[in-house]
Amino acid sequence: MATVELRFSAQPEHVRTARLVAAAVARRVGVEEAVLDEVRLAVGEACSRAVGLHRSNGLTAPVRVVLTEEDKVFSIEVGDEVPAPAGGGAEAVPGMTAVLESEGETEDEMGLAVISGLVDDVEVSSGESGGTIRMSWPVAGVSELS
Repeated sequence: MATVELRFSAQPEHVRTARLVAAAVARRVGVEEAVLDEVRLAVGEACSRAVGLHRSNGLTAPVRVVLTEEDKVFSIEVGDEVPAPAGGGAEAVPGMTAVLESEGETEDEMGLAVISGLVDDVEVSSGESGGTIRMSWPVAGVSELS
């Protein structure tokens, strides 16, 4: 299992770096070339969302991105440190399906809808220590990192 962890201050200008690192690691572990744009876009949306949440909640903690290749699957987790609303617990974000069907979407919901349109395998969770968006893609070939 190869893992790369990236932490960056919640500044919009760092999102581009996270996208470039994600695409480079995805290419190296064997994600199909045709899927790399989806990886870049999804990571950009997830990181922009985390940056926005940190900034709007006055947090100075870094945004974290963890890229992992395991069992022919490449996954990316983008985490923020914004706690779930009281009583939310560490469960999947409620209403994820409704996000995709909603007409009066907030910017946050729109970002989640874009991510779910780009990534077939996506999980969004939120707990007391923050939220995580986990996305994964199949790995086509043998990893160079093994």
